[in-house]
Amino acid sequence: MNSKQSTARRLLGYALAYKFRIAGALLLLIVAVGAELGGPYITKTIIDLHLTNGSSGDWSAVLGLLALYMGLLLVASVCNYSQSFLLQSTALRIIRNMRMDLMGHIHRIPLRYFDNTPIGQVVSRIANDTEAVRDLFMSFMATFVVSLVQLAGIFVALFILDARLALFCLLLPPLFALIMVVHLKYSKVFITIMRARLSDMNAMINESITVMPIIQAFRRERKTREEFEALNVDRYVNQIKQFRVFSLSSRNIVGTIGSLVTALVIWYFGGESLATAAFSFGVLYAFIDYLGRIFQPIIGIFDQLTNAQRAFVSADKVFAILDMEGKEVERADDAARPEGVVRFQDVTFAYKTGENVLKGITFEARRGETVALVGHTGSGKSSIMNLLLGFYEPDQGVITIDGRDISTLSKQALRKHMGIVLQDPFLFAGDIKSNVSLYNPDITIDRVKRALAEVGAAAFVEQLPNGYDEQVVERGSTLSSGQRQLISFARALAFDPSILILDEATASIDSETEGLIQRALQVVSHGRTTLVIAHRLSTIREADQILVLHRGEIVERGNHDELMALGGRYFKMYQLQKGEKPVVETPASTA
Repeated sequence: MNSKQSTARRLLGYALAYKFRIAGALLLLIVAVGAELGGPYITKTIIDLHLTNGSSGDWSAVLGLLALYMGLLLVASVCNYSQSFLLQSTALRIIRNMRMDLMGHIHRIPLRYFDNTPIGQVVSRIANDTEAVRDLFMSFMATFVVSLVQLAGIFVALFILDARLALFCLLLPPLFALIMVVHLKYSKVFITIMRARLSDMNAMINESITVMPIIQAFRRERKTREEFEALNVDRYVNQIKQFRVFSLSSRNIVGTIGSLVTALVIWYFGGESLATAAFSFGVLYAFIDYLGRIFQPIIGIFDQLTNAQRAFVSADKVFAILDMEGKEVERADDAARPEGVVRFQDVTFAYKTGENVLKGITFEARRGETVALVGHTGSGKSSIMNLLLGFYEPDQGVITIDGRDISTLSKQALRKHMGIVLQDPFLFAGDIKSNVSLYNPDITIDRVKRALAEVGAAAFVEQLPNGYDEQVVERGSTLSSGQRQLISFARALAFDPSILILDEATASIDSETEGLIQRALQVVSHGRTTLVIAHRLSTIREADQILVLHRGEIVERGNHDELMALGGRYFKMYQLQKGEKPVVETPASTA
């Protein structure tokens, strides 16, 4: 089964979830089309009775036919409204389900996907691509179904009027089908490029807004605009090419063929009718009316072909994400609180195959201990934390908590009793209390206040105009780095974790705030296993165990005094930070 068939079947699967609504809409559509197509036949009957026969006839019959004609128009109007509403509302429900499936699956995808995919592209999948699929169901599906029913009804009416004329018109559908195939073949290439460029543009916009201070500080505005313009121009060029294909193969060619066929029917069959009376004038009138109606559904399908192709391209991208392997988000309400004994046993890990960032890591953190990880950038400190949190799986070795392999635990159960504070604190749009509790009903306002007080943040929070209800804009940009970090500390503490992870959490804290956090940590780390990635070595002097990493290996371990007495890599790093020993390096490294 090729990709196109797979996409079509999966889209059909979403539609079949509402098969009864769609069946009802189709029934209403058939009634509406039948009512609409009855009009020309009634007109033909009136013409045959009162014009062809040359007599006034029975006016009561005429009035009856006119009343029937008006009734059919009313029925068609009501049925068209009802079927349109059913189809459109069903399409919205289908896309609602698809968007929720996509959003839910993103939370199940491993973090490796997000490491290599720009955020803007993921946003484009959820927002733009699902919207394009919506157009398929709302526009193309409705138009396609309506047009097919109309065409079927028209040909039935044509055969009822005259089989010879109807057989002549049967040449039209294959001709238009051939034109559609050519149209789809040449326009798909351009539409695929257009959707790809739109995704690239969204990714670039997202990145530019996120790092706008860097762009302006390094005067990269012009270069950024040029890069964006290149993407924009490429999309524009391909869109123009697609429009050319559309203009040549849609309304123009259908309208031309329609005019020629109508003229041919009038010239040949009309002349034959006048010369030999092979057809009545009423039949010829009704036939021309029905023939003119054939081309409107064809034009409607052509008009929606672009939307259909765009929707299939977008659906391919959406289903590519849904097809990615992910782990189900399981409930962890019954997950027992662990003692917090963390052990790494000969753990090796690589983000890219063959490029190990961790090599044979072995250590143990007992309950209530503080274990610090230090080392230069790229030594593997954050990778250890990522493995412990279950964001990635080790290539070799075992990680256990209380002797249980964490690979046997669901990710939610694993993280339920963990708290983490990152170097770059993230605050969500909302108020301060919700940023601490994250809307967890078990965390009361009193618990929020207590957590903020323990980390020393209550003082500045209570001085804000709205206190704990003070609104925080996206990423907390109205607060200082230290204030954001204190709130993120309070968030971790409010969840009362057994294992507390601090990923360079004091790197962006001033000395005064650092002192507040140090005092708070002495209280909150009691009875908890605390793992600290430290940039400032002065903050980990009281750690029970310090692991010094270099190129993915633990090269030294011990407490502060033991490592200082050893006089190795930790000793040199500490001296450099304290400024107690000048650095004598080569000219290149000094520079």
